[in-house]
Amino acid sequence: MAEPPVRTPANNNEGPPSATGPTGAQPRSRAITRVPAPAGRGSGPFATPKHRRRYWFAFGALALAALFFAGALLWYGNPMPVDDPAFWLIAERRATSVFVMLVVAICQGLATVAFQTVTNNRILTPSIMGFESLYMVIQTGTLFFFGATALIGFRGLWQFSLQVALMMALALLLYTWLLSGRFANLQIMLLVGIIIGGGLGSVSTFMQRLLTPSDFDLLTARMFGSVNNADPSTFPVAIPIVVVAAALLVLRSRRLNAIALGRDIAVNLGISHKRELIINLTLISALMAVSTSLVGPLTFLGFLVATLAYQLAPTYDHRYVFPMAALTGFVVLTGAYFIMNHVFYAQGVVGIIIELVGGLAFLVVILKRGRL
Repeated sequence: MAEPPVRTPANNNEGPPSATGPTGAQPRSRAITRVPAPAGRGSGPFATPKHRRRYWFAFGALALAALFFAGALLWYGNPMPVDDPAFWLIAERRATSVFVMLVVAICQGLATVAFQTVTNNRILTPSIMGFESLYMVIQTGTLFFFGATALIGFRGLWQFSLQVALMMALALLLYTWLLSGRFANLQIMLLVGIIIGGGLGSVSTFMQRLLTPSDFDLLTARMFGSVNNADPSTFPVAIPIVVVAAALLVLRSRRLNAIALGRDIAVNLGISHKRELIINLTLISALMAVSTSLVGPLTFLGFLVATLAYQLAPTYDHRYVFPMAALTGFVVLTGAYFIMNHVFYAQGVVGIIIELVGGLAFLVVILKRGRL
């Protein structure tokens, strides 16, 4: 009978390792069967190359639409000839309005997307925290206590700075109190924000009922959002706040991606969930305070823009959703102002039309989801 071959260290290193163990049994680790990923799918921000192409196609189409509407607002309907200096004065005035639309689109788009991520709810907007109600109380209280002359003169840099400071103080009070106290509950913070907003709205309505008809007509122009309410003298304060807050939100996109997975998963990934909530809500409050103080209340614009951005950007990554939301907001604003100004000749109802369309979109989403 022949002797079995003796396995030495030298011949053990030759060739690939055996698929079976010394006893001939299949090792437990080798029993795992690796299933190859479907062709064309990956773990990046887009599920498939088709989704990536779809995103960039939509982004390019929106960029072209934004250039078209912005150029049309600057050039179309200018009563002066191009070689007349008055033509450029009118174009410069219109350029200021287009710039305000860009600022508002960035504020509303980024703030709403980030707010829906931290609250894990895509039907909420930052307006639920009472920014518009506080703005209306300030405007109505100025007219009620100091008269029409004071309301007309209540413009400029110091008025803008005061409103932004009050809105930021209200937001920081809520966040630090309700997210750092013994409650530490996001739902309670939202409920308190709704109650404060409703209370401020009731106070504003009470004062409006005591106004004379002429004073109420004067106040009506401030009750609806419009780019005509923007004062260029406030840009030295508004623009740095928007640039810093928007840049910080974009830089924190990866953390927002983790927060969107839920509190438990975010904590397991090493993220301080409470700290991230306070930081992101503070940045959101800064953007919303600037937008509301600049043009007035636009309750449903952010919801409309965020909903369209989610449909056009088939990705979870905020690095791609944020630019899409800002660009969508700019197209919505410039397109609405161009159509209402030069097609229907109804300059004063643009904000109302945007709120109407945004409100209808809100109802459609609610009915489609079947739940809040």
